[in-house]
Amino acid sequence: MITKNVEKAINEQIQREEHSSRIYLSMASWAERNGFPGAANWLYVQTEEERIHMLKLVHYLNDRGGSAVIPALEAPVAKFKSLSDVFEQVLRHEEYISASINELYAVCVKEKDYTSANYLQWYITEQIEEESTVRNILDQIKLAGAEKSGSFLMDKEFVAMAVAKRASLAQSGGANAVT
Repeated sequence: MITKNVEKAINEQIQREEHSSRIYLSMASWAERNGFPGAANWLYVQTEEERIHMLKLVHYLNDRGGSAVIPALEAPVAKFKSLSDVFEQVLRHEEYISASINELYAVCVKEKDYTSANYLQWYITEQIEEESTVRNILDQIKLAGAEKSGSFLMDKEFVAMAVAKRASLAQSGGANAVT
């Protein structure tokens, strides 16, 4: 049985993961409208992935005797200065999510809920990968520079990255992996 403190902390993380999905959806829509279809594709895949992360937590909490609560969410930002601005915000957000997962882990350890703490190891590892990926993207955007040809080539790279990420989600069972 899960404690009320762990249940509350997981529900807060559920809200953060769902909001992450909406943030990336907003960014994807902006990228699509502003001539970055590859970046939009990558961000749409991120949207799906964050929703899967949220669903995994919902199922976990319900399976452990808790009660997942799906709260209302505020609207995400919809305007961005540039593609670089989008991915700088993605990095800041992923760092925020990493910190929140660490806080959730600390609550589990304090409550001596080692089963939940162990479950969160997957999320901790996932966040390391997410931050690294976004840092690499930002490095590539800087290398591409302000030239339109650099942006065009970078956008083509996003297509390949989105295809690989979508394949990885499908291989892991995607939405089916949450049950």
